[in-house]
Order: sequence, then structure tokens, then C-alpha cells
Amino acid sequence: MTPLDQPDTTAMSTGHKSYTVWRTGANSKRYSEDDEIAQEVPVALEFNGISHATLLLTPADLEDFAFGFAYTEGIIRSAQDIYDLDVIERPQGLVVQATIASACLNELKLRRRNLAGRTGCGLCGIESLDEVQRQLEPLPPQPGRFSAQSISSAVEQLRSMQALHKSTGATHAAGWSDSAGNIEYVREDVGRHNALDKLIGHRLRLSLQQPASGDTGIAVISSRASFEMVQKAAAAGISALVAVSAPTSYAIDLANKLNVLLAGFARGSLFTVYSHHEFLGNGSAS
Repeated sequence: MTPLDQPDTTAMSTGHKSYTVWRTGANSKRYSEDDEIAQEVPVALEFNGISHATLLLTPADLEDFAFGFAYTEGIIRSAQDIYDLDVIERPQGLVVQATIASACLNELKLRRRNLAGRTGCGLCGIESLDEVQRQLEPLPPQPGRFSAQSISSAVEQLRSMQALHKSTGATHAAGWSDSAGNIEYVREDVGRHNALDKLIGHRLRLSLQQPASGDTGIAVISSRASFEMVQKAAAAGISALVAVSAPTSYAIDLANKLNVLLAGFARGSLFTVYSHHEFLGNGSAS
């Protein structure tokens, strides 16, 4: 088993592999060279020996992903509810085995989902409409907490910190910034939901080492903002979600309900606020 206070060994995985490819075009000669390709593998999640979900994701930061997925899915209540983790390599993919608190396991058995995960799909395997939206309490309002400058700064930093995307061009990223706009860490994956779960999971694991600062912070994502991205952010207590692309109507409605500042089309110094513009101290946004 991997002790929770030890380094995340799977984080040392680069998340990409080298392949020989052929470059060509209508008016170009064909030539070969090595290219870096983002890894995408099946990863099965087991809780106390019970299979719960199989998803396709990039096999880096798997411990972070397990914590984040379990938390945003409501399987665990805090980081302390996961006692240990083990990552097992199988011929067909990877298995993440987690041991969780018995109270969490009992709750999981009452509402088990049989998810057949698929990259970029957040609701695969849900059996009824009642399961789509979790019952979450609205976050505390944050009037004036953030500034347009801090959001723009965080977005700009995220672009420069996507190492895996720079190598492969095939991954999404989620970055955590403090309310002043300083990106502290970034997680990447071929799936946008997975990247956000990894980011949330990393924050949870940090909470095992040090108390939370109380800064609600900003989550910046390199993708569109769907309903479930807002739901994951709210479940993790994140009061501001900023996307480089557009949100959906469902995402906006949920952000308004759960007190999440939702911004999109964040490019350069401009962005559009779709919910809770009053959370911006200077009220400036495009």
C-alpha cells in the first residue's frame, strides 16, 4: 500500500509516450520523426475491493485523481476517509484500490453507480435524472473577494504551466490560484473532468499535511465550463471557476444557485462573467 504521507509516485509519470510519426502534406516530402503522444489508459477504481468505475485518463497523478473523484462524487467526506491507496498495473490497464472508512463504504453501497467512464463525459452510467444533480449547500457568498486583475493573471499563468499540453497538444488543464491570482499548482489529463478531479484531489491531499488557509481561491480550466465542472468546484468549496471557453446554460444556472462565480472566454485580459459578478471587487469584466 502507498502511505498517504509519502510522495505520489505516479505523479512522476510523464503522461506521454514517444512514437515515430510521418510528417507530410500536399506540397511536402514525407519524413519521419519522434513525437510525444498523450497517454490514455483504462483506469478502474475499487473501494474496499468493490469495483465502482472504469474511466479513460492520463496515468499521471492517479492518487490525486482517486481523492478528487471520490470527493466530488460524494463517496468520501474528507481526505481522512481514505486510509490508503494502491495502484496495480494489469495487462488491460490500471486499477486504483482505495480503502475507505466503513461509514463511507456503507453509504456507497446504498447508492452505487455502475459507471462506464468515457473521456470528457461526466454522466456516463447514471441511471435516472434524479442522480444527475447532487444535493449541495450553496457556498458562502464572496462579495468583492476577487478582482479582474487576479483572474486574468491566473489565466495567463495557466497557459505557461501546461507542460503536458506543450509536449502533446492533447490535454486539458486545471489550475489552482489563490484569490490574488497566483497559480500554485496545475493538473493535466486528456479529460477535462479528470483534470479538475486531479486538482481537487491534490488540494485534499495537501490538507492532510497542513491546515487549509481559508482562501477560497480560483479554479482555472482550459476547457468549456459544463454543469458538472461547476458541481465539482462547488463540492470542493471553490467559489470561482474560470474557463477559457464557453459555459453551458445548465452550468450558469447551477453556479447562480450554489454561489460560484462562473467566468468564460477568458483570453488575454478579457473574460465574461455569467454568474455572481458581485464577487468581483472592481466590477470590471467584459
